[in-house]
Amino acid sequence: MNVFPDFGGVGAAGDLRSVIGALLMFVLVIAVLMLIVSAITWAIASPNGNHHVAAKARAGLFVSVGTAALAGAGVAWLNFLIDIGNTL
Repeated sequence: MNVFPDFGGVGAAGDLRSVIGALLMFVLVIAVLMLIVSAITWAIASPNGNHHVAAKARAGLFVSVGTAALAGAGVAWLNFLIDIGNTL
């Protein structure tokens, strides 16, 4: 039995795929920019004795890494579920 989602059942499915791809690209670009800004802020604030700002920058760094990991894992999880659907 071949179980696969019917992407043709939705009107403008091609447009929907391009919108989702563009949103994923924005999420990843913003996560990388946040990673860079947080790392620079952490590197500047920590040796200058501003521990509150360094803690906020460290939290921003961890959030950006987590966001990028979840965005990538979401795509992998969806592909895994589609492959599992083919084997049912």
